[in-house]
Amino acid sequence: MSVIHHPRVAWDVARTLVGAVPDDERFRSIAGEVVRLLGEGMAQSLRETRDRLRSAPDDGRDLVEAGVWRVRIEDALRSHPDAVEPLRRLVTTGQPRWIPS
Repeated sequence: MSVIHHPRVAWDVARTLVGAVPDDERFRSIAGEVVRLLGEGMAQSLRETRDRLRSAPDDGRDLVEAGVWRVRIEDALRSHPDAVEPLRRLVTTGQPRWIPS
């Protein structure tokens, strides 16, 4: 049976991406894997997210960006269901400790 809706994976990946913004190396690694799995179309939006969060790190924008990315990733997973497991593994290994599961 094929599952076409993966909201938990999308939410976990979105929070991991947003949480990685302060660490250039970690963000580059996670964002690169997201682009590899979900398509080059994500690259520019990831850079824009990083720039927005760096320009106003403490204004609560991180929650908004995480929500936006959850929707984007969830939509992308509908056409890339093969990416669910690699993204789930990415979150397991790349999730900052301070972000609750």
